[in-house]
Amino acid sequence: MKAVPGVSTRPTTDKVKEAIFNIIGPYFDGGNGLDLFGGSGGLGIEALSRGIDKVIFVDRDQKAIQTIKGNLETCRLVEHAEVYRNEAFRALKAIVKRDIKFDLILLDPPYKQQKLTELLEEISKHQLLTKHGYIVAEHGSDVSLESSIGNLRLVRHEVYGIIGVSIYRHEEE
Repeated sequence: MKAVPGVSTRPTTDKVKEAIFNIIGPYFDGGNGLDLFGGSGGLGIEALSRGIDKVIFVDRDQKAIQTIKGNLETCRLVEHAEVYRNEAFRALKAIVKRDIKFDLILLDPPYKQQKLTELLEEISKHQLLTKHGYIVAEHGSDVSLESSIGNLRLVRHEVYGIIGVSIYRHEEE
């Protein structure tokens, strides 16, 4: 897997990636994924390799988009992906219009411009997560997210050095 050239993205370390997928269940039985800050595509590609059927990758950086496409080709997963150059909130609006729900939503925005709470509110408001789905938010370890956002509940929070990972699921009825 190639990384995005330059310093505009920060790839998830293998250790953190492994930890995330061990928490949310190492394998999936199909379903849709959304990698909203795709970067090199590492998290979304990992989800595909673990059984997710299709992932929509979004990033606003052209180099990231080229890297995601190259990595999908290398991994022979092109037919299981859609790749869009877009800003996260505009991408969510487009997804709402298509009426797609996701079993896995990956949020790994640049640490300096975090709008994770607003993104989670938007995802909750438009019910983009399936009933049994997961949202994985990666952030600086100094960031602490609300335990409940809309109809989403924080089910796990882990810290790996400077990286924090918060996992949300649907609030149980």
